[in-house]
Amino acid sequence: MDLQTLYQKTIKFAGIKHAENNQTIPGTNLPYVIHLSNVAMEILISYQNDDDFKLDFALQLALLHDILEDTATTFDEISKEFGPDVAEGVAALTKNENLPKQERMPDSLKRIRLLSKEVRAVKLADRITNLQVPPKHWDNAKKKSYLEEARLILDTLKGQNKFLEERLYSKIKEYESYIDSELINE
Repeated sequence: MDLQTLYQKTIKFAGIKHAENNQTIPGTNLPYVIHLSNVAMEILISYQNDDDFKLDFALQLALLHDILEDTATTFDEISKEFGPDVAEGVAALTKNENLPKQERMPDSLKRIRLLSKEVRAVKLADRITNLQVPPKHWDNAKKKSYLEEARLILDTLKGQNKFLEERLYSKIKEYESYIDSELINE
C-alpha cells in the first residue's frame, strides 16, 4: 500500500474512533484529529533528518498513539486492521491505567524503549505537539508536573532521534514561560 493511502486509511480510522467520544484537544473546541495530524507532521519532518526510518510504520503509530487510551478500540482491533507490530507500538505508547498515576509514564517509557526507534520518535513527537499553551483550567502545579514529565521523556529517550530531541528541548524551554517562575526549579 502506498504511503498516501496508508495515511488516509489510518487517519480516517483514528478520526472516527476519537470522534465517537466527541474528543477535542484539551482546552479547545478543536477535533482531536488535529493533534494526531500534528504528531504525524512532526514524524514527517523528522523523517527527512534520519537515514534509516520506517516512515509508514511511524505514521501509523503517530495517528493511532492515543486510540487505546482514549477510545473503546481494542488491541486486537488494531492488530487486525494494522498488524501486530503497530498494535504493540500503540500499546507501549499507552499508559497503563491500572498503575498508580506516578508510575504510568515511567512504565510506558520502559516499554517504549524496548521497541523500535519509530515508537520512541512518536513519543517525542507527541510531547512536542502537546507542549502548546496549556489549557486555562490547569493550575501551576499541573503545568509544572507536565513540564517535569516532558523532561523525563527527553532524558529517557535521549540518543534516539537528535532532530526530535532538539525540538522537544526547545518546546520545554518555551513551556517554562507558562509556569510561575518560583515553581520551575522547585
